[in-house]
Amino acid sequence: MEENLTFPVYKVEEILAFLRSDVLAGPEARNFTKSDIVPTPKPDSIQRLYMRILQLVFGFRPDCHYMMPVNENIQHPLIYEGILPIASIYLRMCQFLPMCHVYDFQMNDLLNPKAKRTIFILCGIMNFLHFRNLRREIYLDHLQGYKSAVEKSQSIAKGINEAELKITKLTTIPPQQQAEFKELSAAVTDLHHAMSQESQAVNSINEEIAQLKSEHAEKTLKLNNKKVDLATLKEDQARLKSLIVESPEELRNEKEKMKETVKKIKQTIEKTNVNLVELQNKIQGSIKCQEEFQSFYKLQLDLQGGMEKMNSLIAEIRNISDVVERQRKDLKNMSTDETQYKRAVGMKMDKKTKLQIRRQKKQEVKDQQVQIMFGECNQVQDKREDVLKQIKQVIDENQQVKAKLQFLTECCSNETAKAQALYDSLMGVLEQYHERLARHAEKSIERKM
Repeated sequence: MEENLTFPVYKVEEILAFLRSDVLAGPEARNFTKSDIVPTPKPDSIQRLYMRILQLVFGFRPDCHYMMPVNENIQHPLIYEGILPIASIYLRMCQFLPMCHVYDFQMNDLLNPKAKRTIFILCGIMNFLHFRNLRREIYLDHLQGYKSAVEKSQSIAKGINEAELKITKLTTIPPQQQAEFKELSAAVTDLHHAMSQESQAVNSINEEIAQLKSEHAEKTLKLNNKKVDLATLKEDQARLKSLIVESPEELRNEKEKMKETVKKIKQTIEKTNVNLVELQNKIQGSIKCQEEFQSFYKLQLDLQGGMEKMNSLIAEIRNISDVVERQRKDLKNMSTDETQYKRAVGMKMDKKTKLQIRRQKKQEVKDQQVQIMFGECNQVQDKREDVLKQIKQVIDENQQVKAKLQFLTECCSNETAKAQALYDSLMGVLEQYHERLARHAEKSIERKM
């Protein structure tokens, strides 16, 4: 038996600690000791322990073992009261122990349990309960994960619906504002067109201003150069005056030349002043253009603010759409996880059905054995009824014999009383006869003398 074990054999202390902590409770746990298992198991304690194990696994209360089945028409139910709880425990344990890989449970394990056999059965039950608790925790974790996944999927679906509603609200224009929206869009397009034209005009004006500034810079450079040349010429003149002998003709010629140069310089200065005035006028025009451009720029900024708002709304819509896509991906992942969980559950259910089929086959074998045992019990019960009938007959015959004996004793007592009376009367007569004989003898003796 121990060579084909599929579970470890535990020590008695470990079995006792497990039963006290996980199976029994209250005073039963305190009163259940090692002496109830070894060296000789106590049948009552073992039967109570099996009742508690069946209650833990199947929820079958101990008081249910003492109830007669209602769907069975049993004659003389009082006869079965003594064997009913033991038979119920035996049937339930025959159904339960194949799950623990213990297939040879017998009635003797309840009525006259052995220590080694009881430890073997309790080790199988302990291993099954460990496995049951482990699988129960895993199942509860899977169930909790499935519930959280369903809640998460529901919340994601709700968020997707809300996001879609927000997108529809943001994208759809109410009929009251459609005309205003069309007017604003037309005004925006017109402003964009006018701004593009004004920007082109401003760019051309800026280019002209830049050209004028460059020309003004060139002319100012030329003017400065002329001033420098004039200063150098004046220095040369002063230096040459000291060196050259003065002659009136040369002085006149030089003065005329200087006058001509001064006229030319004045003409150039006048031209530069005219050019400066023109440049100032152009600069004032450019300043006006800049002011107009700034006003247009403010309008452009306002339009840009509106466009930024629209872009922010579009960005929010895109973000919401990204969130919706992510949530849809999460939903797909959750659906794949759910399908995986369903597959795992299906595999577990297949395994469960296979185990149930095996268990059913084993249960059928056990039921056949139980039916055979019940047939034997019925035969024993029939024999018992026959014996009871014979006992009743013997008791009736005994009572009849006792009545006859009593009657005979009464008759004998009457006869003995009559015989005693006759005996007494005879004794009285004999005594009288003896007295008479004695008197007659005395008289005869007296006569002879």
